[in-house]
Amino acid sequence: MIGDRELSFEQYIDILKRRLGWIVIPVVVAPLLAYFGSLLIPNRYTSTTLVLVEQQKVPDNFVKPVVTEELNERLATMQEQILSRTRLQPLIERFGLFPGDIGKVPMEDLVDRMRKLILVTAVSADFGARTGGLPGFYVSFSARDPHLAQQVCSEILSMFMQENLRAREQTAEGTTEFLAAQLQEAKRKLDEQDSKLAAFKQRYINQLPGQEQMNLSVLTSLNGQLDAASQAVARAEQDETFDQAQLSQQLAAWKASRSGRDSDNLEKKLKDLQSQLTALEAKYTPDHPDVISTKNEIAEVQQEIADAPTVPVEEGDKTKSAQLEPAEIRALRAQIHDLEIVKNEKSKQQEELQREIRSYQSRVQTSPLVEEQYKALTRDYQTALSFYNELLTKKTQSAMATDLERKQQGEQFRVMDPPNLPEKPAWPNRPLIAFGGLGGGLAMGFGLAFLMEMRDKTLRTDQDVTFYLQLPVLSQIPELARRGGGQRRQSSPAKADTKPQSVGT
Repeated sequence: MIGDRELSFEQYIDILKRRLGWIVIPVVVAPLLAYFGSLLIPNRYTSTTLVLVEQQKVPDNFVKPVVTEELNERLATMQEQILSRTRLQPLIERFGLFPGDIGKVPMEDLVDRMRKLILVTAVSADFGARTGGLPGFYVSFSARDPHLAQQVCSEILSMFMQENLRAREQTAEGTTEFLAAQLQEAKRKLDEQDSKLAAFKQRYINQLPGQEQMNLSVLTSLNGQLDAASQAVARAEQDETFDQAQLSQQLAAWKASRSGRDSDNLEKKLKDLQSQLTALEAKYTPDHPDVISTKNEIAEVQQEIADAPTVPVEEGDKTKSAQLEPAEIRALRAQIHDLEIVKNEKSKQQEELQREIRSYQSRVQTSPLVEEQYKALTRDYQTALSFYNELLTKKTQSAMATDLERKQQGEQFRVMDPPNLPEKPAWPNRPLIAFGGLGGGLAMGFGLAFLMEMRDKTLRTDQDVTFYLQLPVLSQIPELARRGGGQRRQSSPAKADTKPQSVGT
C-alpha cells in the first residue's frame, strides 16, 4: 500500500519484488506482439538518388548568369510543380502504383498518397552564395516493389532535370526578350532626344554655349569695321564737298573766260579767300565768326562770278560744250563721281555692318537663356544615351547567357548517384518496432504494478499502521516460525521487535 507519503528505497525494492510478475509478463509479451505484428505490415522499398549542382563552365567574369535566384528557392518552386496533380497522375496511371485503389478512391487522394511517398531532402553545406548553401539534394521514392521504386524515382529525377533546364532557359530567354524590348524603347527615346538636340543646334547656330567669346570677338571686329566705314563716308563727303567747290570755281572761271569778262581779280580773290578759309578751318571750328565771315565773302565772290554775262549756248551744243571743258573740270567731275560711288558703297557697308552688329548683340544677350535650354536638352540626351548603353550591355550579356543555357553550359544538375535498386525494405523497421514494443511493455508493466499497489490495502509495516490509523504502536508481536523450517507466518501488524514501542500522545 503506497498512499500519499514518501517511501524509502527499501520499500520500493519490496514493491518491485511483490509485483515482479506484473512487470515481467508485459515486458516479454509486448516486444513479441510488436515484432509479429510488424510482419503483417507490407514491406516498402525506398530508392534514393543524389543530385549535385554543377556551376557554369564559363567563369562569371566573362558571362554573368541571368538566373540569380538561389537554388533552394528554385528547388522549392520545382518541387511544387513536379508534385502537382498534372505531373503525378500520369505516373500513377502508367506504373499502376495503387492497383487496388484506382477507380475506387478519388484521384486527389491517390495523388496525396503519392506525394507522401516522395521525399526531397537538401544536402546541408555552405559553398557560397551562388547555391545559397545548397550543393545538391536527395530524391527518394518508396514503393512495395523495389524495381517499381527505382523506376518511379528515375522518372521523378528526370522531371527535376528537365524542369531545371526548362526553367533556366525560359528565364534567360524571357530576360533577353524583355531587355530587347526595353532597348528598342530606349533607342526610340534616344532618337527623339537626338532630333530635339539637332533642331535646337540648327535653330540657335552660333549661339550655343562656348561660342560667346567668338561672338564677342566678331562683335568687336564689326564695330571696328563700322567705325572705319563711317570715317570713310565722312572723308568721301568732305572730299566731295571740296571737289564740288573746286568744280564751281573752275566752271565759273571757265564760263567767265568764255564770255570775255576779265575775272582775274575775282578768281584771285576767290583763291585767296579759299586759302584763308582753309587756314581758318585748320585753326577754328566751323562756328567761329572768322570762318563764317570768310565763307560769306567766298559765297559773294562766287555769286559775282556766276552773275557774269555768258554767251548763250543752244541745247544741241551742250554736249559739245561739255566736251570742250578743260581737263581740270572733267577730272573734277570724274573725281566727284568716284567719290559718290565710294560714299554709296560705304553707306551700304555701314547698313550691312549695323545689321550684323544687331544680330551679334542679340546672340550675346540671349546666350544665357540658350545655354540653359541647351544644358537641359544635353542632360536629357546624356541620360537617354547612358540608359541605352546600359541596356545594350545588359542585353548583350543576357544573349550570351541565353546561348550558354541553350548549349547546357550554365549551372545544371548532375546525377552523382543514380536511383538505386533497394535490397532491403526501408519500412517497417522490425527491430525498431520490437524495441518500441519493449519500451511499451516496460511502461505497461510498471503501470500495472503501480495500479495493483494502489489497490492493495494491506498494512505491512508499523509505518503503515501509524500513517493510516493515526494511532501510536504500543506493542508488536514477533514473527513465529514453524518447526521443521516451515513458512513463517507473520502476525499483525509488522516485523518482530521483542522490545515494545510506545508513542507518546
